[in-house]
Amino acid sequence: MIIKAVKFRKDGFYTQPFVFGGEEGPEKFNPQVRYRGSLQNYLIDTGNEVILVDTGLPAGTPEEAPDENSVLYTGKDICSYMEAFAALGYKPEQVTKILLTHKHGDHSGELRSFPNARIYVNADEVSAVELQGLDHIVPVSFTDGAYHNFPESQKIAEGIYFIKAKGHTNGNSLVIVEAEGLFYMLHGDITYVDEALYQNKLSVVFDDLPAARETLDRVRAFVRDNPTVYCGTHTPQGYENLEAKRVMDLDHPVPTVFAGADFSGTKASGKYVCSICGYVYDPAEHDGIAFEDLPDDWRCPRCKQPGEKFNPA
Repeated sequence: MIIKAVKFRKDGFYTQPFVFGGEEGPEKFNPQVRYRGSLQNYLIDTGNEVILVDTGLPAGTPEEAPDENSVLYTGKDICSYMEAFAALGYKPEQVTKILLTHKHGDHSGELRSFPNARIYVNADEVSAVELQGLDHIVPVSFTDGAYHNFPESQKIAEGIYFIKAKGHTNGNSLVIVEAEGLFYMLHGDITYVDEALYQNKLSVVFDDLPAARETLDRVRAFVRDNPTVYCGTHTPQGYENLEAKRVMDLDHPVPTVFAGADFSGTKASGKYVCSICGYVYDPAEHDGIAFEDLPDDWRCPRCKQPGEKFNPA
């Protein structure tokens, strides 16, 4: 069993109010504290199958140009998701299964690029706009019972389990891979940064706050009871943990390396991009209305997040 990170953005950041403020409110935390951000998804090579966990941003998604007030920044392009996938030495036709943690565009962006893959997704998520028109969708109802302390699971292959993990979205899931005595937890956005796992904090992005709290409690309990390598999507800690086979110890956190921030590259295209789901607001497609002129209560058409989650593109 080989697990690899598909890395396609680097040098981003997530502010403390964003990654910690889901329950207590973002105003309780320091916006000047920025944790390192990146974007990567994961590939599992079983020897018999190539399985993906999420499929990155769609090709052509513009980079963001953050400023001092940006609450998050997904980072600079290393390359496109498909270029990062190819760099690992695989072809799209080899992928047999895709395990989708949730609908957001930085996780589902290239689902259409894998012609032979069956797309496993929580049955509660299949009506999402991002999944419409796709072939080979496999709605998962988690009929294999409990997996350790998680009540609902589906066995995908030997040593690979799809786990219901509602909260961030109503159809959120995570993946656990058993290999060499370790449990690799490949997740979308249970936390955006590992500091939130250590500090037991929820981000401000959720569909169901009580469910998100229950899921994080279960994740932390699992990590305490099992040697777990915690592999996230939005922080370089995800692939650092994977490459070091680093087992999470909630009582002895890995020291934080804070993000630097360079705001000198701001562009003026007039477009804005949602840092949560990748939706691009183009005034030309909205009767010429500039993003700055949208009403205060305007929300992202795709993920329903407020305008503060957008950065200039």
